[in-house]
Amino acid sequence: MRVLVAGGDGYCGWPTALYLSAQGHEVSIADNLSRRSWDEELGTESLTRISDLETRVGRWEELTGREIGVAVGDLTDERFVHETIAGFEPDAFVHFAEQRSAPYSMIDRSHAVFTQVNNVVGTLNLLYAIGELAPNCHLIKLGTMGEYGTPNIDIEEGYITIEYKGRTDTLPYPKQPGSFYHLSKVHDSHNIMFACRTWGLRATDLNQGVVYNVETDETASDPVLTNRYDYDGIFGTALNRFCAQAASGNPITVYGEGGQTRGFIDIRDTVRCIELAANNPAEKGEFRVFNQFTEQWSVLGLAQLVEKVGHSLELEPKLARLENPRVEKEEHYYKAANTRLMDLGLKPHLLNEETVERLLLTAMENRDHIHPETFVPQVNWRRPRYK
Repeated sequence: MRVLVAGGDGYCGWPTALYLSAQGHEVSIADNLSRRSWDEELGTESLTRISDLETRVGRWEELTGREIGVAVGDLTDERFVHETIAGFEPDAFVHFAEQRSAPYSMIDRSHAVFTQVNNVVGTLNLLYAIGELAPNCHLIKLGTMGEYGTPNIDIEEGYITIEYKGRTDTLPYPKQPGSFYHLSKVHDSHNIMFACRTWGLRATDLNQGVVYNVETDETASDPVLTNRYDYDGIFGTALNRFCAQAASGNPITVYGEGGQTRGFIDIRDTVRCIELAANNPAEKGEFRVFNQFTEQWSVLGLAQLVEKVGHSLELEPKLARLENPRVEKEEHYYKAANTRLMDLGLKPHLLNEETVERLLLTAMENRDHIHPETFVPQVNWRRPRYK
């Protein structure tokens, strides 16, 4: 099928574009390349050296004979969105093109406003373009498990059936997002649901857990195709940060008690989930939700796993606790459903010592690129800054 991957230069988008191309789909990437500029703003960089998008795509074509189209532009530009949809006529639109960092959205007023405008307006432009130009296109939207928060009941996949005063209804699952970024995802979900109900669009919201690992078979096939490895305190996830800290001889810093528990997924499973959603599209008028994670880990559990594997590599890492800069429960109930993608055929890669060792070895090979000053929490949820 014809698949347009928005945000196709990013951590999830790039391996997804290559994977779908390798499966025989006709793929095009839309990206404004802003993720690279945020590294410059924050004084950090991918731990792995990544090539520019044009070089990446050219190398893929040389290796495979498969072309990937590229459109450079911003989804908040309604003309760009309209022209891109009209020109490519996608069967499926994979939407990764959003500011994805909770800490980035909490830096100050301007970053919060940017995050919400960029994410919500871009998605609205996309919904209107699909509705007018490609009403049968299947929107596959990357959401987040962070929309749900940490309720004291089981988390269902998007919807919950409740009984109240003798009547029963199935309603969207209550949302308790923990940052302005996560709030933007909630707004997206509501807008997409409305468009499906009102205009008969078809959409799948993939509420993804924390993604770990770096490479897929495609990105690991050639150095030019290497995927990015974020490790800093703004864009780097806890596991990547812990590995970079251990590899560079710095303490593994756990926020608070470390009991914060979340869903996790390997990047190799992320790309497979996108394919499963694309090959099994939502019905016309349907807004369906899949919880896209494969296992649950606590922050302390991740840190202890990295510590154990680090000792086997003679790194001698040590755990340290920092005051939690976020406003979140550090000990809580967490049990989330994740059966719908499994029912479609997902066979997950689970986090183990081998995967952590591979991440640690990559960090050790690239330790000269590590900026230890970026490990320190730079954003405090409790102190709003007007800028």
